[in-house]
Amino acid sequence: MGEMFNVTIDGITKQYSSDTTYRDIVLEYQRPEDEPIILVKVNNKLRELYKTVWEDCTLEFVRFSDRAGFDSYRRSLIMLFYQACYHVLGVKYMKDILVLNTVGDGFFIEMYLEEDGVSEEIVAKIDEKMRECVEADTPFVRYRMSIEKAKDYYEKFGMPQKIDLSFYSRKSHIKLYELNGYYDYFYGSMAASAGCLSQFKLFKFEKGVMLILPIRHNFNEIRNFKIPRKFINACTAQRILAKNNGISTVADLNDIICSKHVEELILVSEAWQEKSIAEIANEIASREGIRFVMIAGPSSSGKTTFSNRLSIQLRTQGKTPIPIALDDYYKNRVDCPIDENGEYDYECLEALDLETFNQNMLDLMAGKRVELPEFNFVTGKREYNGRFLQLEPSDILVIEGIHGLNEKLSYLLPKENKFKIYISALTQINIDEHNRIATTDGRLIRRIVRDARTRNCTASDTIMRWESVRKGEEKYIFPYQESADLMFNSSLLFELSVLKTYAEPLLFAVREGDPGFYEAKRLLKFLDYFVCIPGDNINKNSILREFIGGSCFRV
Repeated sequence: MGEMFNVTIDGITKQYSSDTTYRDIVLEYQRPEDEPIILVKVNNKLRELYKTVWEDCTLEFVRFSDRAGFDSYRRSLIMLFYQACYHVLGVKYMKDILVLNTVGDGFFIEMYLEEDGVSEEIVAKIDEKMRECVEADTPFVRYRMSIEKAKDYYEKFGMPQKIDLSFYSRKSHIKLYELNGYYDYFYGSMAASAGCLSQFKLFKFEKGVMLILPIRHNFNEIRNFKIPRKFINACTAQRILAKNNGISTVADLNDIICSKHVEELILVSEAWQEKSIAEIANEIASREGIRFVMIAGPSSSGKTTFSNRLSIQLRTQGKTPIPIALDDYYKNRVDCPIDENGEYDYECLEALDLETFNQNMLDLMAGKRVELPEFNFVTGKREYNGRFLQLEPSDILVIEGIHGLNEKLSYLLPKENKFKIYISALTQINIDEHNRIATTDGRLIRRIVRDARTRNCTASDTIMRWESVRKGEEKYIFPYQESADLMFNSSLLFELSVLKTYAEPLLFAVREGDPGFYEAKRLLKFLDYFVCIPGDNINKNSILREFIGGSCFRV
């Protein structure tokens, strides 16, 4: 037995020897009916369960429903899937199996094995092999090896994109994971073993499969899959643009930057967005009776710049766009609902004076002269300061706000007079074959850069608020995205290479001991794979300018 250390869990201190793994401790506390414990925090430091006790510490369990635990579950489940593909199909087809998008609660994984993608029979065999690994509680084993040695494994297991990306790595060594004889690399902490990955659903979908996870806050429930057709189409359109420009991974993007062809890529990406916005404006103008354009999307999607650029395009169609801010229809603060923490809940629909909003909009549509409110965030009261509006026949109200797609917001307005747009930054470049760039990471980095510039927020401030922001998005925005008439993808193929220059100093400023430290460290590791692009050549009307500054719009 090794040296003894004091470990405090939920206020109770026990002694464990230095040869005790954190998984050994977890097994003492893990009950079969509870959600799995995926990782631990040791003195507030995130740790994988294979590590051993080596100091007196306070230990906290990181469960599936915690953000770090959920993300680890997702990474581990993808590796469980790929090891099954390797054992069922062999190395020949591994390069043709690509994680493309997060769709709802899961992933769309492209499998170009044959004309129709993959057969139901093969999918059933892969599912069976995954569950064998779960039943056997096969461990994830981590190995530290040189980059050159890791390349041998990448070649052996059919990962050419990982080989390409390794050229841009500054590391001399890497931590590779092994599961049931299959080796792979993922960008973050992994589960200790496959036994905790019992909840998932795998089925054939289009030219590939859907791999569905359990609901984050209910481990024992998996939602019925509904095809988000508009979302998939928006992702596919940009993925085609990326492939047409020779980009599918970060390594491809870096190659273009290093070959000095990046200015052409910037022009093509911006032109593609401008073309998309022009087509949306044309669609709005071609529909008779449209008086309200409702725009909604998650945080840092670029809604303000998009609204301005759409307004310009509407003017080319002979329309006069007039902006309406839903924030001006907040109820007085004393009448605002209270959330579970006893704080005013400005994100819920009930925080808005729906009756006044709908009546104002109906009166405007009827040609009446209406005095519009303005919300004073200092006093917490709605004010009337003589802002009158009367619509002309060519006028269109452009309404931007979190609840824009929810029919309950505009319940009195006829559907034929509304046009709804969902906007989000749906990144379509992968890190490599098995690791996609999460759209939430792209938006978080955008917000870190913008908040530091416009709100004097530290990166840690933004990181610590992000979980609450995402909770609001999942409740009030994502459920309504498919009700939009059109979706607009605001991500740019090159943007993370530009944002890196602005984000890295902010993330490096987050020191160990800060609650946002480990998330900042994760984002820095992620950005390390990108070659920088200076922001000087970015168009003044670019959506990216909303975050890095220098926009020609008031954003």
